[in-house]
Amino acid sequence: MTDHFQTAVYTLSSVWHPALMRIDVHTHVFHHKIAQKVLTQLEDHYSIRPIGTGIVEDLLAHLDAAELDRGVVLTAATTPSQVIPANNWAISMKHAHEKLIPFGTMHPHSSQIEAELDRLEKNGIVGLKFHPDFQGFRMDDSSFYELMEIIDDRFICLFHVGDTLPPELNPSCPQKMAKLRMTFPKPTIVAAHMGGYCHWEESLKFLAPLDIYVDSSSTTAFVDDVMLKRLFNSFGIDRILFGSDYPLFDANNEINQLQQRLKLSEPNLEKILGNAGKLLMHHQAALSSPAPSNRCCSKH
Repeated sequence: MTDHFQTAVYTLSSVWHPALMRIDVHTHVFHHKIAQKVLTQLEDHYSIRPIGTGIVEDLLAHLDAAELDRGVVLTAATTPSQVIPANNWAISMKHAHEKLIPFGTMHPHSSQIEAELDRLEKNGIVGLKFHPDFQGFRMDDSSFYELMEIIDDRFICLFHVGDTLPPELNPSCPQKMAKLRMTFPKPTIVAAHMGGYCHWEESLKFLAPLDIYVDSSSTTAFVDDVMLKRLFNSFGIDRILFGSDYPLFDANNEINQLQQRLKLSEPNLEKILGNAGKLLMHHQAALSSPAPSNRCCSKH
């Protein structure tokens, strides 16, 4: 660990307690010129009517309504040519909105991988989002393994995992995610959607035993209480990050769903909401240190 990084972590630790920083680790926003088109595509693919407009101002309003301090904004370049423009968008968002923590994107067929990773680091981007299903590669492709070799442990890597296809046919699935983790033990890995959208049994089998974090996005609407409890009990409260998947779902409603259906105590709810802050702090001083927002813990 470099002296600069140690100083950043010490400074961050000395001015705020990570458990007090409530974070939605899974959100998406789009340029206002394409937001409606993207929402239509998402609705067609997932058969879910989005609750938000997908623009920055609406996300900020939803974060405020849920009394969340930060939102991680995710993007995934669907072609190599989209990598630089998408990362320009992420970098500009980081500078423009203190409440947002944009992750970058990368594609295994990009021609400027190392230079782009360097640029993201220099601009304080601490994570990368991968969506094999939309980006057009399989999670076990050799080209993606080569990319992961370059990334090493420089970024938090958040993966979309799962879909309605059987796991063996889908570009991403819990078993492929498990193999990737075992091949690359160093990076911090977050498997979205409790380890596998529509692949929750496989998530329990292949991912729960491994050193992998999961986020809660796009799960409560699709699993019954029994499966929800199995997932939370298997991964454990320390490895679960809160995620809403805005604009598909509303953060405030997702928080209420988790607390009511899992019968979470206030301390355990706050732990889930605060886990992402601890993870981010261990990577880089990505968060500033405002006073915690005034909130009533009995609201949710």
